Amino acid sequence: MRVLVTRAVEDASDIAAELVARGHEPLIAPLLDIQYRGGPPLDLSAVQAVLATSKNGVRALALRTTRRDLPILAVGPQTAAAARALGFANVRHANGDAVALANAVPDWATPDKGLLFYAAGAERSSDLADRLTMKGYTVRTHALYEAVEITVLPAGVRGALEHGLLDAVLVFSPRSARILVDRLSGDGLAQACRTIDAYAISAAAAEPLKVLPFRSIHWASQPSRESLLALLT
Repeated sequence: MRVLVTRAVEDASDIAAELVARGHEPLIAPLLDIQYRGGPPLDLSAVQAVLATSKNGVRALALRTTRRDLPILAVGPQTAAAARALGFANVRHANGDAVALANAVPDWATPDKGLLFYAAGAERSSDLADRLTMKGYTVRTHALYEAVEITVLPAGVRGALEHGLLDAVLVFSPRSARILVDRLSGDGLAQACRTIDAYAISAAAAEPLKVLPFRSIHWASQPSRESLLALLT
């Protein structure tokens, strides 16, 4: 299949390589540009652990501190792997979403041991911090990066859509889904969806896609890259 990958550039190449290994032909059209925020080194002296809900969060954290001793409490295996690759040795993950992470934190940290530092993006839900605050934790949320919307589809991707050359599209977040809907609708490409199957990383990411006439819409049983790619088989 010819599969459109809408992931940000930082992660799209790895996904494209996996698709090639599975016999597919990937095309990349990032919908978000990840911009890491600069600033002085972070004061993590009172922090007992770092909350990370994305690979971009741990990447941004690594740019602002040389410390690698703090425990990283990650949302899933991809985020955990990114943290380990950056030198963080004490890494655990909840193998799920933000709700799963909030539920898992009490197994790894207690409210009396210090702050939880949330390495977040500018666009984020307050659900994780709110749930942990209700459990008695003090959460310091710091926006370390921003995901900026990309407003133009690559010419090659637009041509593939216009000529019906795509079989599937992978969508990795509700925000990316909304941007994809805006791009295709605004560029007059909505009808191209009739011959394309959409695969989303979660039910929440699939929901915005329902306004377009995709041939079918599927979502992963778990919010992970493995579960998403498994849908293609």
